[in-house]
Amino acid sequence: MQLKRYSDYSLRALIYLGLNPHRRCTIHEIATAYGISVNHLTKLTHRLGQHGFIATSRGRNGGLKLAMPASEISLGDVFRVTEGDVHLVECFRGEENNTCPIAGPCVLTNVLESALAAFINVLDRHTLADLLAPSQALQAIFAARQDEGAVRPLAAGSSATA
Repeated sequence: MQLKRYSDYSLRALIYLGLNPHRRCTIHEIATAYGISVNHLTKLTHRLGQHGFIATSRGRNGGLKLAMPASEISLGDVFRVTEGDVHLVECFRGEENNTCPIAGPCVLTNVLESALAAFINVLDRHTLADLLAPSQALQAIFAARQDEGAVRPLAAGSSATA
């Protein structure tokens, strides 16, 4: 299983905001810090704002910040918002979208459902605060990237390596 880029970037944005709790950050700043697309980041921060994870404001002193303490942001909740319904295999999509001839008696469906449930259960046990534990090391990485001139945010459609 691989998280969508949308989920990956959402978690990265939340980490960045969690490392900077006493100020507003800009989309461009976060995109530059990670070398990711401003367009992708704009879309996902809008969605994270709609779901109450971040507070957004426009204008001269505008920007982004966490809408609640990092300890209250469940990784499982972020996963559900950013991944939506996860269909590991075709038969997870319901009978009307399933063309697998062995779907009825197949045990694989139950195994994969259990594995997905276990994965989400682990995410539910962790919060954004857990991801911020190595904050000094993370801050040092961002500071070094900034000192080096950091990579510019990628244009829409470009990809970055994680």
